[in-house]
Amino acid sequence: MLCECTISREACIMEMEPNQQRSQIKHGIRVKIVLKQDQRSGKLTEGIVKDILTNSLTHPHGIKVRLIDGKVGRVQSIIK
Repeated sequence: MLCECTISREACIMEMEPNQQRSQIKHGIRVKIVLKQDQRSGKLTEGIVKDILTNSLTHPHGIKVRLIDGKVGRVQSIIK
């Protein structure tokens, strides 16, 4: 189940933020992530995506990635 909305799956995915859609996260892009230990404070860490760890198409808390420096967290924003 992707979400609790009553619209179609495709429409639901379209309403999600880019950081919640696996298709928007690419190897080599610059992102801001929240590390597990920083979830309470909300402190963001910036880096470049090495690996995409989330297998599902979407995730409500952000797609989990590994940065090139080895840090793992969920994408909060994509830096253009």
